Amino acid sequence: MDLRQLRGFVAVAGAGTVTGAANALGLAPASVSEQVRRLEGSLGVPLFERTPQGMRLTEAGAALLGRAQGLLDHAEEVRRAVTGRRRRVRVGALEMLAAVRLPAVLRRLSERRPDLDVDVRSLMRQDLLAQVASGDLDAALLLDLGPRIGGLGFTPPPGMDFLDVGEVALSLVAAPDGEREPLLVSPPGCSIRLAADQAFGPDVPRRELTSIATAREWARQGFGQALLPDFALGADLASGALVALDCRAPALALRLVWLRGREESLRDVLYAMSA
Repeated sequence: MDLRQLRGFVAVAGAGTVTGAANALGLAPASVSEQVRRLEGSLGVPLFERTPQGMRLTEAGAALLGRAQGLLDHAEEVRRAVTGRRRRVRVGALEMLAAVRLPAVLRRLSERRPDLDVDVRSLMRQDLLAQVASGDLDAALLLDLGPRIGGLGFTPPPGMDFLDVGEVALSLVAAPDGEREPLLVSPPGCSIRLAADQAFGPDVPRRELTSIATAREWARQGFGQALLPDFALGADLASGALVALDCRAPALALRLVWLRGREESLRDVLYAMSA
């Protein structure tokens, strides 16, 4: 094994395809394929199943994934120790969480470790998970439901671990004298849309809008009801611009996810996010 092979393996595992991994690494697909083949040859086991849909980790590949990233982390730690370069932590979040919840986390992290440089990326959930799996992100903050990653209705990459660091309450709201139909929803794939789909099922009339913020404004103007997270409501409930309706939607988990096996290198990030 060498570090180039491990980087290629981790990138393919995260991207799900050799082409996607090659684009992320800035290499030719043939070079990434050769790295994976050499790694499989040195270990004597297949690490991926080659399918028409892409590259799927075998049991051996899943066992290697977290350890491979741990070896890359250790190599980076050695490089920093020799060169004196500052450590850089890369944290991703859904856009609404990056705006509302991440600043306090970064303040705690900077107080605990002023020697760290922190990069923040605001991405959609699918891109967040893919970049965590490939090692492009150290950790990501997203919304989920239930005791496993993906309970909200999405499929996570293999090898993910998580820590719930808070809750986000959901409220069904409408203008005091506004219409109660349709249900105003954000686009498919949005976490709040997934929560609304689970809470109301397929039979409730819907109007799909461009974002949670747009759904809130349409509800304020009386064009329907919307299921919204607590941080998107602002002072609307206190001022009476919106009223809460009867709804038993469960609270969502504010969930930090990372690649299993990286806990040692991410200790400071995990502490700051859970404090």
